[in-house]
Formats: sequence, C-alpha cells, structure tokens
Amino acid sequence: MKILLAVDGSPYTKRMLGYLADRGDWLGTGHAYTVFHGVPALPPRVAAFATPEQMRGYYDADAAAVFEPIRQFLEAHGIEADYLHLPGNPAESIASLAERDGHDLLVMGSHGHGALANLLLGSVATQVMARCSTPVLLIR
Repeated sequence: MKILLAVDGSPYTKRMLGYLADRGDWLGTGHAYTVFHGVPALPPRVAAFATPEQMRGYYDADAAAVFEPIRQFLEAHGIEADYLHLPGNPAESIASLAERDGHDLLVMGSHGHGALANLLLGSVATQVMARCSTPVLLIR
C-alpha cells in the first residue's frame, strides 16, 4: 500500500505516529511511505524583503525541524520513507500530492498547530477531505 503521512509537528502528528505504531500492520515494510509537510508560505510583505535563498532556507529549516523526530521514529521501526515539503496552502498541497502520486491512503492528525481556530475538526483536515478522493484516516 502507498501511504501518505501528512505532518506538521503538532501533538496530533505524535498521536498519529503512536496510532500507527500500535497497529503493526500499518508500519510494515510492505508499504511505501511518503512523509509530507506543507510549509505555510511567507506572507507577501515578508517575502518581498527576502531573497530566494533566504526563503528556501526558511522553508527547508521549518521542514527539517518537523521531519527529524519523524525520521527517527520511522527508522527505529525499520521504515524507509520519502520526505517532501512544499510552501503554500497545506491543504491544497496535501490533496494534490495524494491524488497526483496515486496514494492508497492519506493519514493525518485531525488538528494541527491551529487547533483552537476550529475546535471540532482542524481547518486543514476539513479542506483536505473536501478536495481529496484518496481515503483519509484522521487521528484525534
């Protein structure tokens, strides 16, 4: 199975990894994993004063901070994964990647860092489900 893990480094990402670890069949070597982090784009007023190298450095550093604990977790379970990050609207990027690359399953936390903004279901999760025909497993 081709599985896309959408991550943001929030406590819900940690819950998602714990859920997967508790179910041995989800973390099997028979699956192909892609770990994706949608890095929120810098506001235009900030981006106007940054060089392309500074912006790329910001996006890469943000993704590295999110990916490092996940990389350690997956490696500890003997799992190799591809790691991707893109600046922009996270929901659009996640849904597009899931569709474009033909993932069989998208797994993500029900909330991210902005959990207070939408108490019932995170806004990114809501948008992904509205845009994506790939099955989505939300972890609370």
